Amino acid sequence: MAQRHLDPTDPTAAAGPPPVPAGGDALADYLRAQATEFLRALRLHRESGAGAHGNGAHPSGAHPSGAGALDRGRGRGPAPAPDGPVDAARALRRAARRLSGTLHTFQPLLDAEWAEAMRPELAWLSGTLALEHAYASRLDRLLQALHRLSGSAAFPAQQAGRAAPARAAAATDPAPVAPLAPSVTRPSPADRGNLTVGAAKAGALLDRQLTLARTRAHSTALQALGSSRFHAVADKVALLASEVPLKDTAAAAADLRPLAAAARDRLTDAVAALPLVTAGNPYNAQALVHGLSPDPAPHPQDAQWHQVRLLLRLHRYALEVLAGTDADGADGTTDVRLLAAGEALDRHRDASEAAAAAAQAARTPRIAPATAYALGVLHADQRHEVEAARYAFQHSWRKEPIRL
Repeated sequence: MAQRHLDPTDPTAAAGPPPVPAGGDALADYLRAQATEFLRALRLHRESGAGAHGNGAHPSGAHPSGAGALDRGRGRGPAPAPDGPVDAARALRRAARRLSGTLHTFQPLLDAEWAEAMRPELAWLSGTLALEHAYASRLDRLLQALHRLSGSAAFPAQQAGRAAPARAAAATDPAPVAPLAPSVTRPSPADRGNLTVGAAKAGALLDRQLTLARTRAHSTALQALGSSRFHAVADKVALLASEVPLKDTAAAAADLRPLAAAARDRLTDAVAALPLVTAGNPYNAQALVHGLSPDPAPHPQDAQWHQVRLLLRLHRYALEVLAGTDADGADGTTDVRLLAAGEALDRHRDASEAAAAAAQAARTPRIAPATAYALGVLHADQRHEVEAARYAFQHSWRKEPIRL
């Protein structure tokens, strides 16, 4: 049965004996654990041959970024080995985000000069490594939306990618298998012929633009992983896995709850500034007024929601430090409200960026009217997804915090 969750950062919510305050030692253990995860992911990323130096050699000839500190790291036990370079890069980004966010929240307890120099470098690394995955996910989201809106089986870019495996299967399989019937009933050409034709061209245009952006992001990530800037960051993380530079000896016994409560208060204030009453309506026509604007600037309402998403992450990381676990429930419990709110804000970010990509493609010179029309329909569809994500967030946020 679900029980009410007592927020460890809220002193008024405590019932019974108060919990033992988490001190600087808990912060040091958490930072060492995340540094160990960072080094483990980096080693697996290099062993998979995905890094700029596939043989895993440091440019100076030493072991890559002090991976020997893995044995000295303390905290959680060994994590499951990531499957391939994609999962290794994701684990690398995950550890870098948590390190950067924790340094931001608990900076008063750490060496100020070290934290000020370390935090932006970790944010740079996490953002650089996330670009390629973001472009790939954006393209997949837009193509799936075009498929859903037009009712077509596949777009030329998808058909070309599937043609070679299909021919290979036909050559090795003497008994051809009848294709499955499509799950979506195709509309008649008289009803939606223009959208279907325009959707195919729009899909090809989006595939060219986003694939090019993904290729450039991949090259940028490889250059970053081979740069002296990255190796300087990795060396500092290797040192962090064995020694955390606390501000002074008193920081080891300091109570972490006031700093975690400050992170929670910043999130609460940001959520209070959101138009949750408007987002409570399933259809928010006022938020779609700016969709017809020719201004390429980001949607004026999105910045507030993106900021709330970042603050929610900082709040979750602060709770991880207090609990000594991660937000996925390593201690057997899960804060359902925070997870649901985070998922809604992730969908909001993905939909808003996909809508911006569709609008940018629609500004391509000399495209056919049917292509521009399909991209406009796609943009409106993604903006509706944005409103649906805002509705889901306010619906989950106003629930009582519970743990399962």
